[in-house]
Amino acid sequence: MAIHGSLFEDFREAESRDQFTRQNSKLLKVRMDYGPVWARLGSMVAYQGDVRFANRGSGSMERMLKSAFTGEGVPLMEATGQGELFLADDAADVQVIYLDHDMVSVNGANVLAFSSSIEWDIHRVSARGGALAGGMFNVSLRGSGYVAVTTRGEPVALDVAEAPTYADAHAVVLWTAGVRMDVRVDTGGLGSLLRGGTGETVQMAFTGNGHVLVQPAESRDTGAGEKTGKGGLGALFE
Repeated sequence: MAIHGSLFEDFREAESRDQFTRQNSKLLKVRMDYGPVWARLGSMVAYQGDVRFANRGSGSMERMLKSAFTGEGVPLMEATGQGELFLADDAADVQVIYLDHDMVSVNGANVLAFSSSIEWDIHRVSARGGALAGGMFNVSLRGSGYVAVTTRGEPVALDVAEAPTYADAHAVVLWTAGVRMDVRVDTGGLGSLLRGGTGETVQMAFTGNGHVLVQPAESRDTGAGEKTGKGGLGALFE
């Protein structure tokens, strides 16, 4: 008896010595021999070897208090052990970067995993228009190590130094250090308001030096992966 076809050859496991590798556009492969990894709670789809998981919630007491106060947070689990771990989040596209003594500010709903060497925190985003949403918060990832985020579709990385850059708040995935974010309110004029508006009233404006990663969809997911109907900037950072 035999199985014919190229299925097992076409989708064989990717070989790499890196800690984080894209197995394919939807799956992240993690080599556990580099040490513990923080991953989104419930993102494990498979593993080989001896891998164990612990629910760490928001981590430290300070982050737990911030999460309770702001309504923000990334539900995390700590993966430890030996072997290979495969992570995914509802078949979203996976993007991998390596931080070398650097920092990114990420929408919590897009965080998939990061090396334990990366320091993370929930932080307030400074913006003159932040009061429009009752305050704005994001997740900062800082240090040296791998970071994996998810996007809905293939993203675009915009260099904000090239031209004034604006984006829908729900489409922004992350921005790099050196980028400054502010809020722009564009009503489209009185006539547009009388006709119900364009739906693009509140935008995020970026200046400085660095990149903004924008996905081709307006995410309405919260940090816990729950759907929400809340509009404005508040829904982006939950």
